[in-house]
Amino acid sequence: MIIEIVILAMIAAFLGLRLYSVLGRRAEHEEETLMGHLPRAAEPRQPASGERPGDGAPARTVEGAAALDRALIGVPAGAHRAVREIAAADRRFTPMAFIEGAKAAYGMILDAFWKGDKETLSQLCDDDVYASFSAAIDAREEAGEVVENRLIRINEAEITSADYDSPMARITVRFSADIAAMTKDKDGNMIAGSLDDAVESHDVWTFSRKVTAMRPDWLLDETDEG
Repeated sequence: MIIEIVILAMIAAFLGLRLYSVLGRRAEHEEETLMGHLPRAAEPRQPASGERPGDGAPARTVEGAAALDRALIGVPAGAHRAVREIAAADRRFTPMAFIEGAKAAYGMILDAFWKGDKETLSQLCDDDVYASFSAAIDAREEAGEVVENRLIRINEAEITSADYDSPMARITVRFSADIAAMTKDKDGNMIAGSLDDAVESHDVWTFSRKVTAMRPDWLLDETDEG
């Protein structure tokens, strides 16, 4: 039990160094799958003569508004206004689609960090988070250590807060997941953890995106323990 606590503390220390955003290079079909999961912004267009900005955006129907209301169930009341503002600025955004994308990103970012895949991390995280990930990977490699961690399952992912300061949208998600963690030394000897026993982990990650950007990616720009 003590060993498991130690390895989780090590993982938390690595993750606690502000994570950088989106995953690294993947096979083309994998990129298409991820982009399909993450919320996408409507393609911007120039308004026609005499048309007010936003007039050409697809209107959110009564049914769509009702669906958004239902999707807000379980989201803290303090985040409702910002989520509605994000949905108004990005008509293709929905909380449910965002959560599915966040869960996919959570798994990919952890996997890339554990494997030391900096290229993938550079595509999934902002500069500060990436720099912290990269430094942790360098320290691990310098010590000759290798982690063989596995994300067993994500038990829960829920929006805890949101902020919209046009054009920047930021949404924080709390993850509860089971993770099996093991660390080996340079000779391949296990020095901490075990892949036989998964330990529950809680992480709070914040994703951000400029809703006016052509790219639909939400990047990881902050992490904390939950």
